[in-house]
Amino acid sequence: MVLLYRSSSDSAALWLAELRRHIPELEMRVVPEIGNPKDIDAALVWKPPAGLLASLPNLKMIVSLGAGADHLLEDASLPRHVPVVRLVDPYMTEAMSEYVLTQVLRLHRQDFAYRAQQHARLWRELPQPNASERRVGVLGLGELGSDAARKLAVFGFSVGGWSRSERRSPGIESFHGREGLMALARRSDILVCLLPLTRETEGILDARLFAAMPKGAAIVNAARGRHLVEADLLAALESGQLSAAVLDVFSEEPLSPAHPFWGHPKIIMTPHAAAATHAPTAAVGVAENLRRLSDGRPLINVVDLARGY
Repeated sequence: MVLLYRSSSDSAALWLAELRRHIPELEMRVVPEIGNPKDIDAALVWKPPAGLLASLPNLKMIVSLGAGADHLLEDASLPRHVPVVRLVDPYMTEAMSEYVLTQVLRLHRQDFAYRAQQHARLWRELPQPNASERRVGVLGLGELGSDAARKLAVFGFSVGGWSRSERRSPGIESFHGREGLMALARRSDILVCLLPLTRETEGILDARLFAAMPKGAAIVNAARGRHLVEADLLAALESGQLSAAVLDVFSEEPLSPAHPFWGHPKIIMTPHAAAATHAPTAAVGVAENLRRLSDGRPLINVVDLARGY
């Protein structure tokens, strides 16, 4: 079994060491040192150059080195007969829930307002609603969104979740479809986006959605930058329709030094750091699919290319 590896941010040496704990005989080649393209059986990649995967004639499986597959589907030459599988990492799920809880609690406990008061040297206690009085919405009820929604509910928040098709989870008010999206927006004081990026979800955080939310609501985007219409967010913050935004992802990464988000008093940014891939835990699922591929068994966590996730 020969695995091709490509990532600009993860350690190839770490991944090889972790995968060989499960498959000692595994050979891994790191881009650009591909060798004979005909040797490659599978690819473990993040944002591979356009055309790279199409140049591998015997490729039988593509593993996305991240929670989403959108970075692969943007390549028009992607060999669509080759199955694409998602990387499911328990550590990534836990880390994302930690991030969401941190940011929702920051918004719930009025951190923005207290930071402004500190800057103004103003000592004033603000009225604080209970968690049960704060309605939180989660866009996306997949692996990441469902875990975050459940943990938010444990903290006592009134949690609703939205998905493309109907999904039910104990303790979570469920919404789905276009009408359900607006219904969730209307009941969300804090709205968290954990959706996969598809043609249907690109630009979903827009003026129409913000207008449906309660005045003074806030958003957290930890999914993909292209979910957000940036001009609409700035306008909603300026008008007071939204009070704050926490952003971990951006249409352009890294963000340009001249971008207005940097100095905005109502925006907190993190550099796409909510939930990094963790090789020691993620390698378990990757190795399982490599074994399944070698044995001719069905793969797990296969992406539906028509839906994009």
